Amino acid sequence: MSYAIIGLGKIGTAIAHAFAQQGIEVIVAGRRPVDALAAQIGASLVPKPIEDAVKADVVILAVPFAVHSDIGRMADNWQGKIVIDATNAFGVPPEELDGLPSTAAVAKAFPGAKVVKAFNHVAAATLAQGPTTPAGSRRVVFVSSDDDAASASVAALAERLGFAPIELGKIGEGGLLVQARGRTWGRLIFQDLVKFD
Repeated sequence: MSYAIIGLGKIGTAIAHAFAQQGIEVIVAGRRPVDALAAQIGASLVPKPIEDAVKADVVILAVPFAVHSDIGRMADNWQGKIVIDATNAFGVPPEELDGLPSTAAVAKAFPGAKVVKAFNHVAAATLAQGPTTPAGSRRVVFVSSDDDAASASVAALAERLGFAPIELGKIGEGGLLVQARGRTWGRLIFQDLVKFD
């Protein structure tokens, strides 16, 4: 399975560090050159243009919400791919999303993809501290999708990265807890929860 992170802002960089800590190869791409930052983070990061990154089996979307549709247009076919939506649509009026949860709106830009919401609820600075806390607990990552197999696959990836995944169910059900609606944050956003093994 191949992985790509599109966007090396604060969230994308934090996720890239988690990949590097586990030595998992991941393509990284951004709207600006990412080669120097990738080299600084770790040897398992492979910088490539976005046009190549969208060919990965699992694409982590860590760009501003407003540009998600631009990324969606960069692949001819999203069929069978998993797109992890790590964006937040805070401040976007619900009517601009046709009343849909933001991840369901994102899914429209990636036809054929299995879209999973994950890695968006923890503040970037907290996520950058890594999956393990000084107390030895694991940081929780919430996962939601309308595709159960894709949700399980992303939960397994989060586990492999060292996080403690918790599946919330469907995007329009439990997944609403980690999505912004207008100028209101979902109830679990910014909650730095941990699991003690």
